[in-house]
Amino acid sequence: MERYTLKEAHDQLGKLIDDAQEGNTVVIVDENERAVQLVPLATSSKPRQAGTARNRIRIAADFDAPLEDFGSNQ
Repeated sequence: MERYTLKEAHDQLGKLIDDAQEGNTVVIVDENERAVQLVPLATSSKPRQAGTARNRIRIAADFDAPLEDFGSNQ
């Protein structure tokens, strides 16, 4: 685990982000010893692709017809 002060983190933020993305634990502390940890965001295993659900979803022909229990809108 690597610990850095706010000043050190400010001066080398790019390196710390790279370290965190490589799986290293990066902790930043302030003068009151409050700490935060840099962690990489989880990414999906593969990007989503448009059209993969084609022909799997059906919308009824009367989908946008008024519902009986709402009565007339007039």
